[in-house]
Amino acid sequence: MNNRPLNIIDFGMACSLGTSKEDIWRGLLSGDTSGVARRFFYDMERHIALINGEHRNINYISDLALESIAPAIEKAISKFGKTRVAVLNGTCYKGSNATVNALRIYRETGKFPDDCKLEVLQADYPAKFIAKKFGIEGMTISHSTACASSVSAMISAKKMFEAGMCDAAIVGGTDVISDTIMLGFSALEAISPDLCNPFSVNRSGTTLGEGAAFFLLANGDEFSFDSRIVGIGESADASHMTAPIESGEGAKKAMTLALANAGLKSDDIDYLNLHGTGTKLNDAMESIAVSSIFPDTLPVSSTKPLTGHVLGAAGALELAFCCLALSSKNKEKFLPPHIWDGVFDPALPHLNFIPKGTKYNRLKRCMSNSFAFGGYNASVIVEGT
Repeated sequence: MNNRPLNIIDFGMACSLGTSKEDIWRGLLSGDTSGVARRFFYDMERHIALINGEHRNINYISDLALESIAPAIEKAISKFGKTRVAVLNGTCYKGSNATVNALRIYRETGKFPDDCKLEVLQADYPAKFIAKKFGIEGMTISHSTACASSVSAMISAKKMFEAGMCDAAIVGGTDVISDTIMLGFSALEAISPDLCNPFSVNRSGTTLGEGAAFFLLANGDEFSFDSRIVGIGESADASHMTAPIESGEGAKKAMTLALANAGLKSDDIDYLNLHGTGTKLNDAMESIAVSSIFPDTLPVSSTKPLTGHVLGAAGALELAFCCLALSSKNKEKFLPPHIWDGVFDPALPHLNFIPKGTKYNRLKRCMSNSFAFGGYNASVIVEGT
């Protein structure tokens, strides 16, 4: 595979930490969990991470994340033309909340609501919304590989650039918490009654959240950029609908392939953003996989206690955190801390979790992991310029 770096021209985010790079970076470094509040879903009270404390529809969240990079997107469209800009969005969204609401109204009134349209219920609805928003006529693709959806979009974008199918692309993901998602995770006993506690011996599940992150990517030199994607790796366990392989072989393969694609060794990575859901199975297999590749001195953290698990958008959001760390504005070389109770699980290999306020001498390359239901695993490496 052609491993020419893919330039990140700009990126925008929206999550429980804020909607600007400055606010989100500040919240990451301070370990701010105030955006993760206890709320009721049906008869369950759970920690949920929402943007400004409110549940939003999926296009509203996409708009928040796209707002700051809209000028760069317009510039790319002007430069390359509407047909040479692509949209690749990753999401778990299937219109489930809209469907449930429409069926409730139908039962009550005998007819569906006027705004109940098939396109709103389809998985490609968020991607089409973005294309329509900017008048883009290039390829529009939706990825739905569960909680690694937005990283699937990143990997597809890199392959599209290598095939000459586009000159620029809006790539990322957006997701919301639906009743179906909340009840499904609860049925799997994967939701923590408290704030998620990744890799602790006391971990008891994840915390869900809403959010989005989008990147404007290009592989030419027409735009300035602060970071670039240099390596990708993906694998498929396909051994269980929801559980990963306990040995971590699928995750290990994705990370190994990403390193090979970038032409790097394990000690070339300066920070690893863990998938780190706080569930028993994920944290166990991920720690095994990471420790089999990287030295135990590698700084690592899971940022999900700060943002919740934003499902299909998680990979893009956490890759954006890596880009914030690599930014020239991070002169003191801080990294997102690992927020947990500090109680190591003696059954897991040792990992070097980042405490708040720690400065690092070297910060050139970061890796971000995303592992999904169905056994899909993906790792992406970004490099600062």
